[in-house]
Amino acid sequence: MTTIESKHVEIAKSAQELYTFLQDMNNFQQLLPQDRISEWKSDGQSCSFKVQGAATIGLQLDGGTEPSHVRLKATERSPFPFTLDVHLNDKGGITEAWQVFNGDINPFIKMMVEKPLKNLFDHIADKMKGIHG
Repeated sequence: MTTIESKHVEIAKSAQELYTFLQDMNNFQQLLPQDRISEWKSDGQSCSFKVQGAATIGLQLDGGTEPSHVRLKATERSPFPFTLDVHLNDKGGITEAWQVFNGDINPFIKMMVEKPLKNLFDHIADKMKGIHG
């Protein structure tokens, strides 16, 4: 199992606001690096997109705990099974947020995708700071 943790960011919104935002997969596109994403599709409960120079990724909501944890999991469109947990720690109007990726990646693929995935999750963390709820 490969685990990748994004950087932790502080966001000037409540965990509830962020949780609500993340429950609509249409919003997830706003968190992605637009210059590296194509073929975006979403139905509100799931989404898929192609990462430039890599594979198509499919994500769907898979539970969590309101308002502190959103779990996303890979759909069959993804090249390997994984979960992405978004943690929201409310600190009285400011929320600490980070993501933890757990994927079943073979060692050869891991060497190729570990750094781009870490960069993607750090980008998502930074973009969460600019969410307008």
